[in-house]
Amino acid sequence: MSEKKRKVHSPEFKAKVGLEALKGVKTINEIGQEHGVHPVQVGQWKRAIQEEAKQLFEGKRGPKPVVEHQQPEHLYSEIGKLKMELDWLKKKSGLSLS
Repeated sequence: MSEKKRKVHSPEFKAKVGLEALKGVKTINEIGQEHGVHPVQVGQWKRAIQEEAKQLFEGKRGPKPVVEHQQPEHLYSEIGKLKMELDWLKKKSGLSLS
């Protein structure tokens, strides 16, 4: 029996073929023949590029997401700072509100 080894394509090659399919200048069959890849594989690479393209532009603008475990630490440190400022102001003004 003849064992056929699978071709391993580089990410650059997959991107090149997938982008060529996205352009739509040639059919997927023509692109597959030109690059020696099955047309189904070309279609899969094209679909993968389409699905992942939106991630390129996510998070470019707008507020950055707050990491949940860092927010309480930041708030507690802010509370401590404000309490120290309040105590200092009370001491300087001579007020005793306790």
